[in-house]
This record gives sequence, C-alpha cells and structure tokens, in this order.
Amino acid sequence: MIALRPATPEDAAAVAAIYAPHVLAGTVSFETEVPDTRTMRTRMASAAGLYPWIVATTGEATGGVLGYAYATRFSEREAYRWAVETTIYVADVAQRQGVGRLLYEGLIDTLRAQGFTQAIGRIALPNSASITLHEQVGFRRAGVFRAIGHKHGQWIDVGYWQCTLAEPTTPPAEPKRFADTGVVRG
Repeated sequence: MIALRPATPEDAAAVAAIYAPHVLAGTVSFETEVPDTRTMRTRMASAAGLYPWIVATTGEATGGVLGYAYATRFSEREAYRWAVETTIYVADVAQRQGVGRLLYEGLIDTLRAQGFTQAIGRIALPNSASITLHEQVGFRRAGVFRAIGHKHGQWIDVGYWQCTLAEPTTPPAEPKRFADTGVVRG
C-alpha cells in the first residue's frame, strides 16, 4: 500500500537519491550539479510552512520513499502569490505503478485546500510520460519555449502546463499554510 505524508528533513537523503539520476543523465532537470542531502533539506525548509513537500512511501513503518512532489512560488512578484509551480519525481523502481498520479492528486488536492488558484508544471520536451501524467490530473498545455535550455550537448524545449485549482475571486483570500493543512486526499 502506498501512503502519502508531508516530507520531513529525514527524507532529504531519499529525495536527493531519487533526483540525482535526472540531474546526471537526463534532461528533465536543468540542474547540472547533483544537490546533496543538506541542499535538499534546505530546499524543503525554504518552503517556510507555506508550500507543500509530499512523499509517497510504501506505507510501512520502515518503508522507503518512492517519490516526492512539491510546490514553490511561481514568481517572486507579489501579485503571483496565488500561483505555484509544481514538481514531481518518482524513483526508477516505482515507475509506472501509479505513484506519480497518487502524488500529483495529493499535491493538487492540498494546493486547492490551501487556496492557491493556479498550478504550473514545466516539462522538458519531448516527454510523453510527463505530459500524459500532467493532463490526467487536470493540467492543460499553456505554451512552449523553444531551445531555452542546453544540457548534454543539446538544446531543449520546455513546455508549460497549467491547472486551474480554483476560480479566482476578488478580493482573493490569502493561501493557507501547508503546515496548517497537511496532505489532503480527495
């Protein structure tokens, strides 16, 4: 059984290990240096209780982390504070087992409960598996930047997918803190 829970600082090593192959050999991440456990722990802490970091585990007391998802500010400009950028990575051993969809559904439900209105996903192209996952959970293609990143000797396009989490209201309510909501499931 796969369970979702808020990520803790103790998960940083597993998160870094899941992410490392994407940095080293892939083009889905534009980082070129693998972040270590301390860097991942710092990234989690920088969410400051507002932005969710969620892990999927085997559900057992000693179960390992199968994947993670998180949200960050879409932009530093204050007027964007109701929009988030989302990220998700699944361990190689857990690919195509529903972990990604479970994580994304939990993340989206959580973001909705918090009061965010838009989620933005960036996808290095081509990547049909990621496009399919995003579209299965409600994202729609919003645009493409051509040849915007260069990694492993090639220029890479990046697509933006957008998911409306809630209809914007005027005036908008401030988003709730993840620390106050926790992981929400449907």
